[in-house]
Amino acid sequence: MSRKVRALLAGGVVLGIGAAATLAAWNDSEFATGTFSSGVFNLQGSTEGAAEGYADHAAADGAAALGFSAGFDNLSPGDVTYAPFWVRLDAGTTAPATLDLVAIDSTDTTGTNSGQLGYSVYAIDAAADCDETATGGTLLGTATTLADDAEIAGGTTALPVGDPTTEPGAATQLCFIVTAAAGLGQGGETTATWQLTATTD
Repeated sequence: MSRKVRALLAGGVVLGIGAAATLAAWNDSEFATGTFSSGVFNLQGSTEGAAEGYADHAAADGAAALGFSAGFDNLSPGDVTYAPFWVRLDAGTTAPATLDLVAIDSTDTTGTNSGQLGYSVYAIDAAADCDETATGGTLLGTATTLADDAEIAGGTTALPVGDPTTEPGAATQLCFIVTAAAGLGQGGETTATWQLTATTD
């Protein structure tokens, strides 16, 4: 066989191998996708009751004004005053939460009674009476003075979502109890602001 013929045959073999490799390279694919949406979360509070008057109080300058019991504006050493505040998770909230008292800030407009007023905050049943005996619930925070938020000590309380979640969650009542110490000064005026934070579970 001539050199020329051998070269053509060899070329044919090479072409045949190339065609087979192309046919074997067929492929097919599948694709999968997912869409992810975040939930909704909102804490609200009321000074009016367990079932009404709820609003957002998300900053100190828009804090809810607590209605303390008689004598809050004319305290003497040893006096006790108290105020209820109801909290719940808003309708549409999709995750339960834990409520914690995280900070307190006090300002003496007159005098120095921040150091002479102690407090305790209890989470109690929504329908219970809030007074100086309301100590059977969960203690969220207590301190001997309003002036030192480092003294805050206490636990947390659970806040459920609504059932169904298109409804508000069940209310929890917070009872704020403030006690005047023996060193309370005359003619003083003190403002306290408590910060409560709900964190999703």
